[in-house]
Amino acid sequence: MKHEWLYGRQAVREALRANRRRFFRLLLAVENRPKPVLDEIRELAGRADLAVDACRRSDLQWLQGIHQGLALECGPYPYVELGEVLDSPPEYEEPACVLILDQVQDPQNLGTLLRTADAVGVTGVLIPTRRAAAVTPAVAHASAGASEHLKVAQVNLAQSILRLKQQGFWVFGLDAGPEGVEIDEVDFSPPFALVVGNEAEGVRNLVRRECDGRVRIPMRGHVDSLNAGVAGSLALYAIWHARQRRRPSAGGDRAGA
Repeated sequence: MKHEWLYGRQAVREALRANRRRFFRLLLAVENRPKPVLDEIRELAGRADLAVDACRRSDLQWLQGIHQGLALECGPYPYVELGEVLDSPPEYEEPACVLILDQVQDPQNLGTLLRTADAVGVTGVLIPTRRAAAVTPAVAHASAGASEHLKVAQVNLAQSILRLKQQGFWVFGLDAGPEGVEIDEVDFSPPFALVVGNEAEGVRNLVRRECDGRVRIPMRGHVDSLNAGVAGSLALYAIWHARQRRRPSAGGDRAGA
């Protein structure tokens, strides 16, 4: 089994809380000052019967990123199959919402989007198997550990969008161009999937052709675009907010729209 090292207090704590990986050992620097989050991490490690080894902060310098004086040796990220996303029972009152990331390559953007996805209660996240950032320790850190609680599937996006649509999902790509409908004009009451494209080219034509439409975020400033992490996060919150307001449906089922 491939081993990974998660680092940073939030990523380590959420991995232990989610308890979806196999854990091997926890390294804690002796220089760490007492903090409630560290107490919680020790308690979670005890519940998991996990060995806790003392070390010096200098011993963790080989880790990339800000380790905050601790690191967790664990198994690889637990991806799920597409069916587990599609068949997930609703955790919240509103219909399912799936986030589809089309070749997002920057780990910080991926971490931001996963953190927002968890915050608004998405059903699952779909990412490509190739040419895209995977859920690495750097992404887990950037997501503040939110990735540990999400159902993330590595899939063929075009084929997966077809399956979503067969199950009654509306699928819209996020697009900054004038062809997109302003996001506050879209009915989000049915099951919905949002496609966010990569940092340079947006949603690929292959994926865009399978979408039901495009949505855009209205802007009034001098710059004409936002990065993938910010734009996707704003769109996810717009969907969640619209559903919280229980806006009336303007359309019927897929076949009649």
